[in-house]
Amino acid sequence: MPTPSASPAPALIDHPLSRGRAPDWAAEWGEDRFGPLAVLEVPHPRLDVAQQVFRYVPPGTFLMGSPTGEPERMDREGPRHDVTLTKGFWMADTPCCQDLWEAVMGRNASRFVDPRRPVEQVSWNDVQTFLTTLNELQPELRAGLPTEAQWEYACRAGSATALYPAGGADGSIAILGENNAPALDAIAWYGGNSGVAWDLDPKIGADSSKWPEKQYQHTRAGTRRVKQKLPNAWGLYDLLGNVWEWCADAMRDYTDQAQVDPGEGWSTGESRVIRGGGWGHNARLVRCALRYLHPVDDQFINLGFRLVRVQES
Repeated sequence: MPTPSASPAPALIDHPLSRGRAPDWAAEWGEDRFGPLAVLEVPHPRLDVAQQVFRYVPPGTFLMGSPTGEPERMDREGPRHDVTLTKGFWMADTPCCQDLWEAVMGRNASRFVDPRRPVEQVSWNDVQTFLTTLNELQPELRAGLPTEAQWEYACRAGSATALYPAGGADGSIAILGENNAPALDAIAWYGGNSGVAWDLDPKIGADSSKWPEKQYQHTRAGTRRVKQKLPNAWGLYDLLGNVWEWCADAMRDYTDQAQVDPGEGWSTGESRVIRGGGWGHNARLVRCALRYLHPVDDQFINLGFRLVRVQES
């Protein structure tokens, strides 16, 4: 069987805004160096409005999974195989932040309280309630969670490396210690850097003093404000690190067979895939292909989510 090859990032010649019409759910819209964007606004009881920027992710084909030689690769990441996504979609440019969660749900159960930090301690079931409520407020949005394939495709943004390339880096990863991978520092909050210049009450921060082999020394750590690290080529931030992100589907076993729109129909069972790694995790877990499965009622201080809306023809 021929070796699959990654497709280059698709050129955005034709996209939902190219005919000069904004999505019905968008309060603002436009295009910049990353491509099309649309802004959702939800009234907030204390902050006037909560905003979420969405980026358009075009349809295309990519290599899903990791090669056998990738550092700290896990068996469930392979075999690598071609995946085609036939529909473009809008994806939130950050994980869902606490201001949007509070605007929709009227409360905030996060430990690391800050409007611009990701919401955490939310289960997959909690997110379903959030989605139902948000879609009642904004019926045109039809928001959901990404499939695992959509998540990895968006994270890679045309790349096939362990990390997405940014800031002149080539996307490779060298793991020098359990919490020390210098290539992560520019793009992700992880166990090696998440406590640097800690900016909340030390009592709130998790005790990181005994975490081994840290890239930088720190004693308290937790989530960090979004958009402080470099985005990928499609303008998406914090896909790696900060918080794990729930996906819509359960975990499928990879084969070397090409797939079309995988994940649709895998939404049954009591567990779902989480992706991206988190602020308290070691370097091996913060890679584009890394995948884990968690029960749908799990709530952790490093687990959040990101919104998508599938683009119709």
